Amino acid sequence: MTKYILSFLLLGMFCTTTINAQGTTGDGEWIQLFNGKNLDGWTPKFTGSKAGVNYNNTFRVKDGILTVSYDNWDSFDGEFGHLFYNKSFSNYRLRAEYRFVGEQVTNGPGWAIRNNGLMIHGQHPEDMRVDQEFPVSVEIQLLSGNGTDERSTANICTPGTNVVIDGELVTRHCINSSSETYHGDQWVTAEVVVKGNNIKHYINGNLVFDYDDPQLDPNDSDAKEILKNADSKILTGGTISIQAESHPTQFRKIEILPLD
Repeated sequence: MTKYILSFLLLGMFCTTTINAQGTTGDGEWIQLFNGKNLDGWTPKFTGSKAGVNYNNTFRVKDGILTVSYDNWDSFDGEFGHLFYNKSFSNYRLRAEYRFVGEQVTNGPGWAIRNNGLMIHGQHPEDMRVDQEFPVSVEIQLLSGNGTDERSTANICTPGTNVVIDGELVTRHCINSSSETYHGDQWVTAEVVVKGNNIKHYINGNLVFDYDDPQLDPNDSDAKEILKNADSKILTGGTISIQAESHPTQFRKIEILPLD
């Protein structure tokens, strides 16, 4: 996942701690990143297209819901998409309500069935290569089940990055959380708390992941370009985006609470 970036935080301890949806450790108010009407404040970027091109009108708003739609697609050929909010953040709580609907577009990869993500500490879309598939970032991977098998959500994936878990650097691309499996088209609330070099993932109020020191991967080609002008490989902030990886997805709320 991709180029000039600001920051990431990932991984960790599997716990059952809960978070109060109304509580906060910092001053401020929740900011609605999605206004429920249109894509104002957001920029799309698809593999093979320049930033700003909403390929096949994939990202759209209908009935007050931000939708990743594949109605205008005949088949998928690696055109991975991301929709970036036009402002970067550092310390915050990010909360999104999401669900998966419908069927995956023809020729979508098997791993991308009912798969989306909240990308944080990401580079800006204008800094991505035209053929880049994912922004350099830390991904909170959002998944739903197939009705039978277990499949956790709010996992962590690291395009161009690494994280520290329990004091050890982890270079594996994706690591599962301790969350339950959420089958079907039910709405799920994912929350990410970013404070300094620590990141925590919550699902429906339950802590499912905890990790530290998100950082650029010196072995990744896109991360190498960012490192040339970076003061440190540690990421402390960056862009926020959602994905379009071949399966229809809906978001009815995306909001952020800046923290001290």
